[in-house]
Amino acid sequence: MQGETIDDVKERYNLSKVIKLGSNENPYGPFPHALAAMKDSLVTLNRYPENDFINLKKLLAKKNDVQLENIILGSGAGNVLEILAKTFLNTGDEVIIAKQSYRLYREVSKIMGAKVIEIPLTEDYQFDLSKFLSVITSKTKLIWLCNPNNPTSTLTDKHAINKFVEKLPSHVQLIIDEAYADFSNPDDRPDVIDYVKNGKKVIIVRTFSKYYGLAGARMGYAIANKDTVQAYDTVTEPFSASRIALAGSYASMTLDKEKVAVSRQKIIEQRDKLTVELEKLGCKTAKSQANFIFTQIPFEATWFCDEMMKRGVIVRDCTPWNYPYHVRITIGTPAENETFLKTFCSLLEEKKVK
Repeated sequence: MQGETIDDVKERYNLSKVIKLGSNENPYGPFPHALAAMKDSLVTLNRYPENDFINLKKLLAKKNDVQLENIILGSGAGNVLEILAKTFLNTGDEVIIAKQSYRLYREVSKIMGAKVIEIPLTEDYQFDLSKFLSVITSKTKLIWLCNPNNPTSTLTDKHAINKFVEKLPSHVQLIIDEAYADFSNPDDRPDVIDYVKNGKKVIIVRTFSKYYGLAGARMGYAIANKDTVQAYDTVTEPFSASRIALAGSYASMTLDKEKVAVSRQKIIEQRDKLTVELEKLGCKTAKSQANFIFTQIPFEATWFCDEMMKRGVIVRDCTPWNYPYHVRITIGTPAENETFLKTFCSLLEEKKVK
């Protein structure tokens, strides 16, 4: 199910309209000033983005109350994660990840020759941090945490993460991927910036794809201590983000910030509404702190996702994460969410008749 596109599904099933609720994209972006800034940047594509690169780093440093030297930029969060793996991992190193989490952590670690140790989530979809600690060895180099987690949409208790960070041995680097953090309750999140300021070996990875609606522009960043940033910059290519992405990101953070905040509120309202409707249909749904919902359905997920695609709705099958009766549903516009619900209810009725 990974990689399904609107065009693929239209062609396969001869459909005129398809809604995509499978990739956790923001349905309201790109925002007006970002779009204008990206268009304006086209005339300078013959030049490397020196000033644009520095200006966005300065803006991110100010927003997060850190120094310019604490900021890493990359061509999407995925690119940042890949370069971090290249920076820290060698053959024979060990990494620890949650078994049911973003699959890229596993892939980039294996590419570098590391041994990947997977720890299952708890029954309530939390990281089992005591088990993480119990499997650390002298070979452990990296730990990857996605918080809120993908695909479960859940946020791990901040007090548990605080204690976990304090217990980590000095040779272990912790990477916290906060791709969906902007959709969570700020009071429930750990203060990850304090980890960096207090000298902890923690790297925070974020993206402009979700909250800022710039998934196609490919812009990601990280916040880390100065030694980590220096090592990262040695490994990555110079100017690892395009002028277009930099321009759109800067405008989104400054000129579009009010519209971006409004879109967040719309997504959260629709998320909560859709959760209630799914619960009414008997679907056990995790408490989401992201821009998507993770829910258990009364069908095998692979069959369900295929049937929904035939009807013009793309959602994500969670079978690859060992959740064969769960799906992940991106929060779309009200009309898109309503179409999903109507299609789902229609499928339920068809099964009853049969």
